[in-house]
Amino acid sequence: MDDEQRQNDDWANNRNNRLPSFTEVLSRKTRPPVDLFMFYLFLQREGAEDILDFWLDVQQHENLCRAYFKDVRKSGRTIKEDWPQYWDYARRRGSIYGTVVGLHPQDALATKRSTASTGDMLSEQDKRNLASPEEKGRSTSPRPVMSEQTHIDSTSPINDPFARSTTPFSLSGRTPTLFNKRASRAPTVIPRSSAITRLDLIASAERIYYRYLSPAGQAVNSEENHEIYLPPSLRIHSFPLSSSSEPKTQTEHAIMAQIPDMFHAQKEYCFRAMEQDAFPRFLRAKAFGNLTPVSSLVRLILGLIVLWIGLAVAFSLVFLDVQPKSKRFFLFLPFTVAILFLISHQYELDPILVFLRQSETTPFRTLTIREPYVKKLLLGRAIWVSVLVAAFVTALTMLFWAVPGHRL
Repeated sequence: MDDEQRQNDDWANNRNNRLPSFTEVLSRKTRPPVDLFMFYLFLQREGAEDILDFWLDVQQHENLCRAYFKDVRKSGRTIKEDWPQYWDYARRRGSIYGTVVGLHPQDALATKRSTASTGDMLSEQDKRNLASPEEKGRSTSPRPVMSEQTHIDSTSPINDPFARSTTPFSLSGRTPTLFNKRASRAPTVIPRSSAITRLDLIASAERIYYRYLSPAGQAVNSEENHEIYLPPSLRIHSFPLSSSSEPKTQTEHAIMAQIPDMFHAQKEYCFRAMEQDAFPRFLRAKAFGNLTPVSSLVRLILGLIVLWIGLAVAFSLVFLDVQPKSKRFFLFLPFTVAILFLISHQYELDPILVFLRQSETTPFRTLTIREPYVKKLLLGRAIWVSVLVAAFVTALTMLFWAVPGHRL
């Protein structure tokens, strides 16, 4: 117990001296303003939140499959007896559920590349949603595990030779949204009032396919179609199974055997794409600043207006030779507001909000900064911005105070 507590303390101390990793954000181990909620809002502003929705939905699908396999084992049956087609497929191609279904490395005939899986990153609440009633009293901490990455069989009818092309963060003509917000649909809560069946697994995969992977023309409901980018080797162009009936032909059984692992390679691709592209920009925006683009733009406009007013008043005092000359010191008021807004726009950081421990979520709406290292970073930058503001305001005020008056 002492060793475990010591490890937790070491992990917490380590987190106090570095920025969080993408895995920690997806694991819900981080706090605002670098938590999963803020990352979703960041992607939403770029019109790319469907990538994260897809990742979360596939994660939920994989945990639904894990729950199914665990239910089978608890019933006293083996996976080989309950689902021989999947067992054979998993032995030939490998499976991310190897430890759950009882596969051993020597059982796999195909060469598999081991990757850091993101499959077990559900929060405690999400895991309880999947847990059977007798398991809901237990508590487990989410952590990534090592597992085998598998790919959909390229000879399967699920694949199709025709390819579409787009780019990872330019999704089907979607445009970035600033004010139009919608709640995340993922992960979907799976009720556990009854045992999970294979039709539930098909329904889960079918929903993911038609929502994220099918062309708009194939979607059952075009409003629910949010096709994401995938490279040609990972695209799936048809879904020949139906959640309304059990597979009957040998081909359908072979396809169904791929359902548990169907989207794992696509999920890993989305993970890498977000980790390498969106996540670094998210950290720059939230760990080194606390303003949204709209709020920053408003500050730029107001700063320029107030600066123009301040300069107009300053030149009026000079050219009207207003006495006493000490009245010019009051110019620091408009100069302070103007310079503060302009530098806040440049750094995308409002020092006043930082000193109040606030960071913007959406324009002009804030939450409390709770991540220790981010709090430290933002405080240091807020002090630097404050010094810059004070220096510029002092320079401008003294400049206009020192200029001799000359009445025109």
